[in-house]
Amino acid sequence: MAFPRLSKFDVGQQVRVLDDLFNDGSFPDAPPEALLAPAGAVGEIVKAGMVVGTDTPIYLVEFEESRVVGCLEEEITPLSERSVAGVMRD
Repeated sequence: MAFPRLSKFDVGQQVRVLDDLFNDGSFPDAPPEALLAPAGAVGEIVKAGMVVGTDTPIYLVEFEESRVVGCLEEEITPLSERSVAGVMRD
């Protein structure tokens, strides 16, 4: 029996985007391929859940202008972590 993965982040936690996040078509208020959040953008996790069928954690992160974007764990890092893969981020 496979068990769902535990979430790495918590609701209310501040996170930073690791790479530019572009609209993959799932954000209806922006054109396809529009930049939704640039690398380094800071947001707050407002909801956490799992992708049905894969048990992959996904997080709804609220950025400036109340834009809420779905993010995978590999797309974000805790705000307190300033160094990622040898790159300093502020």
